[in-house]
Amino acid sequence: MTARLHDDRGLPPGYPFREGWEVSPLAARDELSAADPPVLLDVRRADEWEIVRLPGAVHIPLSELERRADELEDDDGRRDRPVIVYCHHGARSLRAAAALRAMGFADVRSMAGGIDLWATTVEPGMRRY
Repeated sequence: MTARLHDDRGLPPGYPFREGWEVSPLAARDELSAADPPVLLDVRRADEWEIVRLPGAVHIPLSELERRADELEDDDGRRDRPVIVYCHHGARSLRAAAALRAMGFADVRSMAGGIDLWATTVEPGMRRY
C-alpha cells in the first residue's frame, strides 16, 4: 500500500495549514470559478511569471506590492474585495497577505503550497520549476 500524496483538501500530509490565512489550491479553484471570483494575485518575480502563471492573475511582484497595492482596490477605491495571493511555494504569498491586511485589505488569503501545489493537485501537467 502506498502513502497518500495529499489529504482531502489537496494538501500534503502534515502541511501546517494556517486556517484563516490560507486557502488550499482545490478550494481556490472552486472560488475562482464562482460568479463573483476573488482577485487572484501573483507576487512572484517577473522571470517566474514568464515561466508559468494562472489565467486571470494580476501580477505584482512582492517587492512592488506596497507601491502598487491600489491596483487591487475596487472601482470605488475600497479594499474589501477578496484576494487570493500565490507565489511558488507559499512563503512569499503569506508575507504578501500579511502586508495587504496591514494596508487595510479585509479579505486576503495565501494559496497554500503556491503554484507548485496547484500544478500537482489542480492542473497536473502544468509546467513546474
